[in-house]
Amino acid sequence: MKIGISCHATAGGSGVLATELGIALAGRGHTVHIVSDAMPFRLRSFHQNLYSHSVDAMSYPLFRTPPYTLALANKICEVAIEHDIDVFHAHYAIPNAVAVLLARDMMPAGKDFGLVTTLHGTDITLVGSDTSFHRITKYAMDRSCAVTAVSQWLADETYAEFAIDKPIDVIHNFIDPAQFSGKAVSRCQFAQGNEKIVMHISNFRPVKRVTDVVRAFKKMLDHVDAKLIMVGEGPERMSSLRAAKQLGIEDRVRYIGVHEDIEAILPCADLIFQPSEHESFGLVALEAMACRVPVLATDSGGVREVVKHGEHGYLTEVGDIEAMAAYGVDILTHPEKAKTMGEAGREFALTHFNRDAIVAQYEALYERVLDARKAAAC
Repeated sequence: MKIGISCHATAGGSGVLATELGIALAGRGHTVHIVSDAMPFRLRSFHQNLYSHSVDAMSYPLFRTPPYTLALANKICEVAIEHDIDVFHAHYAIPNAVAVLLARDMMPAGKDFGLVTTLHGTDITLVGSDTSFHRITKYAMDRSCAVTAVSQWLADETYAEFAIDKPIDVIHNFIDPAQFSGKAVSRCQFAQGNEKIVMHISNFRPVKRVTDVVRAFKKMLDHVDAKLIMVGEGPERMSSLRAAKQLGIEDRVRYIGVHEDIEAILPCADLIFQPSEHESFGLVALEAMACRVPVLATDSGGVREVVKHGEHGYLTEVGDIEAMAAYGVDILTHPEKAKTMGEAGREFALTHFNRDAIVAQYEALYERVLDARKAAAC
């Protein structure tokens, strides 16, 4: 098939899944064209059958901000015509699915394509639920040939928020076993001697509750010698830094920014700590499990479909700092238990979220969409 993908290029779950899916599809013989505002975050090298197209939004004094969505639609239409795209897969409803719909309407007679929209979380729970985007988000889903969600929790939230009649296919995120079995960087880059490593990875948005990471880590330090490694960038970084200074532990916390080769960093951790308000899926948790690292997260959202409490780590109530600290100490001070959790997590990740099995689900969905297009059913 000839497949188009529209996604955000930044270091978020939607862009990661879109890029990894594109790489996997290209590896299975399909031709894939990714359209975004920049080179996608995870597209690090050349891949046969995979092409990236960047969108240039014109800057003009009349526009307060460049109209990116219109430029994106124009680029999608251009790519679809030039490369005879069969299916365009939009990751994140706003603006990607809307731009693909507009592009499809601009296609010449006799040349169009099917649209698959994948919902990733905040496009429904934050952006889409806002009154300024609610109607257009629903419109994008209603006009798509197929809609998918990365977790059952997100599908349920979408039904509740938008009352759509269209069925939502739940297709989970995935991991490539080969990608998460390589050599890690040396632990000594992050910690010395017997220090344990607690790691948090996110885009530091409010929903990630990064100050909870720091506050719970401070309580862990009362029982274990450890370092906190903060991976990523975002608006709440300074809040977490201020919290560390107020608690007097800034020398125990290290910020290392955004890293593409997360599979080389994750294995260094003794514990991955993700105390989010909610996660639509929990990709960081899954990647940690693939690296045999126990997970400490909140029992909220789609993460409970990934992490099994007491088996792969622990889940706590949102904001329960005391429980987070206690569970963290339990993992960090019981290496045999941590090892057992890590092994169980990897086995679960490879069994239930294996790349080949999940990519095959997307291929079957694309075939279904193409059949529906032929029957003029979407």
